[in-house]
Amino acid sequence: MKMGLVAMAILFLYMSSGVKSDGSDHKYKSGDPVPLYANKVGPFHNPSETYRYFDLPFCLPAHVTEKKEALGEVLNGDRLVVAPYKLDFLVDRDSEEVCKKKLSKKEVAKFRNAVTKDYYFQMYYDDLPIWGFIGKVDKEGKAPSEYKYFLYKHIHFEIQYNKDRIIEITVHTDPNAMVDVTKDKEVNVEFTYTVKWRETDLPFDKRMEKYSKSSSYPHHLEIHWFSIINSCVTVLLLTGFLATILMRVLKNDFVKYAHDEESAEDQEETGWKYIHGDVFRYPKNKSLFAAALGSGTQLFTLTIFIFILALVGVFYPYNRGALFTALVVIYALTSGIAGYTATSFYCQLEGTNWVRNLILTGCLFCGPLFLTFCFLNTVAIAYSATAALPFGTIVVIVLIWTLVTSPLLVLGGIAGKNSRAEFQAPCRTTKYPREIPPLPWYRGTIPQMAMAGFLPFSAIYIELYYIFASVWGHRIYTIYSILFIVFIILLIVTAFITVALTYFQLAAEDHEWWWRSFLCGGSTGLFIYSYCLYYYYARSDMSGFMQTSFFFGYMACICYGFFLMLGTVGFRASLLFVRHIYRSIKFNNLNAYEYRSVAQSGCSCGLSFQLLRRAMTTFNFSTGPPMAGPAIHTEAKCPSSPGRLIPP
Repeated sequence: MKMGLVAMAILFLYMSSGVKSDGSDHKYKSGDPVPLYANKVGPFHNPSETYRYFDLPFCLPAHVTEKKEALGEVLNGDRLVVAPYKLDFLVDRDSEEVCKKKLSKKEVAKFRNAVTKDYYFQMYYDDLPIWGFIGKVDKEGKAPSEYKYFLYKHIHFEIQYNKDRIIEITVHTDPNAMVDVTKDKEVNVEFTYTVKWRETDLPFDKRMEKYSKSSSYPHHLEIHWFSIINSCVTVLLLTGFLATILMRVLKNDFVKYAHDEESAEDQEETGWKYIHGDVFRYPKNKSLFAAALGSGTQLFTLTIFIFILALVGVFYPYNRGALFTALVVIYALTSGIAGYTATSFYCQLEGTNWVRNLILTGCLFCGPLFLTFCFLNTVAIAYSATAALPFGTIVVIVLIWTLVTSPLLVLGGIAGKNSRAEFQAPCRTTKYPREIPPLPWYRGTIPQMAMAGFLPFSAIYIELYYIFASVWGHRIYTIYSILFIVFIILLIVTAFITVALTYFQLAAEDHEWWWRSFLCGGSTGLFIYSYCLYYYYARSDMSGFMQTSFFFGYMACICYGFFLMLGTVGFRASLLFVRHIYRSIKFNNLNAYEYRSVAQSGCSCGLSFQLLRRAMTTFNFSTGPPMAGPAIHTEAKCPSSPGRLIPP
């Protein structure tokens, strides 16, 4: 515990050392130096394929000064260095020279390749982001072989201030100051820049609003609200339909079963009541099942905390690395929830090897994520991209997992083991499982998953585009309240559709509903991954092996996380429903199948005579009336022990 607390202290200190301007309070005096940080360059349509600013042969300062960055900024691919531009507070500059360079053929080819791929640069000034393209391609009226490639050599900075604070900065490139880099030949270039200061009345606390306005444009809000209305209508129709059908069907079932119980004659049971002796039979691979529930519960908790932070305004636009930092920290702190949930449920299922179950819980989500990270980090290293994590950052993540995540996981597992909670089943489970009758093809697992995942996906697919455009593009997403509403709708639809399919499965006398409910609930994750294919090839301009690998690799991990989380929601909803319906009816009588099981168990396993007496009394196994039909003598031979009699 002490090591964990020390690790957490180190972690928060590391996170709090983010990249800030030298003026901690963002107040300056005339002539004060305000550093301009160059972050990265890369193809505009490949947001994951970014490189260090000075990987291109720009003017190098005398000493390249790198800034210390927080964990989330490094995970985000930020690599800030001091740019060779002097933007002192309230000091105008006109055509100031940065440097004169003679570009070699290799450097010209490098710039031409960057211009061809629409490379952009990103910088930060007083924590305000700025972007610009490094050049342009002249395609007008020309065949592809005749295209001209030009490199911008002059940058114009326009900065707005309010008293002693910087409010806004914009950057423009001069289309009249370009150098031709079409041919592989040496070129002399003079890089220059201009700085102009303008006063504004906009207060300092509203200077970030312009970056979030794109999400709040009227046409965007209209589409967002259309998405919400569409989802709400879907939910209302679905819940109303399911509530009507299930309530009518269940009411009829309850009336029928109550009438059967009051009837003096023995009637054969049908439907979901017929399998009450098997419906709470523990699932196969219960260790894996409990581990999946534990991981899904942890991811659900993580998502809720992320939404809370987003709604209180922690993730404002271009708060560099805040989301990644929150994900790492909250996932580490919630690992105890995964350990407790998985181990306690595993012990309720009468599992014995809880240590193996705990290890499986810790590796179920982190294992695939770690393997994916290793592959993608190797690809990023091969490309020399900023997405490749430095060795020190990898060590920090390993320490967090070793000193925080693992101890909390173990503590949660121990607490779950010692909770000694028993599985609450309203009816007894028979010794031998009942054979499942043949079912039509559409009642199979895969068709049921397809039906279960389609409705929740249809409730969120409109909002998915904006999320993808923000994560895998350059849009800004700030309407977290709408996103939270969509998330709640997703949970409701997932729960309702899973409950409905579970009822129809039980009504068909198929008692293996545990894994089916989990798979049906999580199938929305598969639909989201299918949407990834559509978005990549139809809605985006991403290309290249690295960007493709990062997109499909990390989206596979995200969709897998959704699968675990929504699968947990689906199973929990189904478990509540199944417990409710079986608790609502009485099981006073044992059917003939249960009698055979009890009789065989009593003969071979020494079952108590009282239980056998109850079974025989229930079915009137006596020498005479009141039961109609031929008398059955109590001295029945034991099928497993010839000569041994079942006592009356």
